[in-house]
Amino acid sequence: MISEQQLDDYRVEGIQVRVVRDAMETNDIVGIVVAWDEESVVIRRPNRRVVKLSRRYVYEPASQPRTNILEDGGSNGQPG
Repeated sequence: MISEQQLDDYRVEGIQVRVVRDAMETNDIVGIVVAWDEESVVIRRPNRRVVKLSRRYVYEPASQPRTNILEDGGSNGQPG
């Protein structure tokens, strides 16, 4: 699960993130972190709609290569 600090860094710096939900790249969500709570994150997509997603997904900067969750186990380098 992504940390509070990492979410805050993405929000404050306005970094566009990619949310990897499964092995299919077409199912990824790209946008900016708007808000979060203990279980979910709100992402504003480029079309200005917002999506509420689980914090258990992989969150990474969209500018970096996509994480393969089948190889990585979806941990995004964070325990738990």
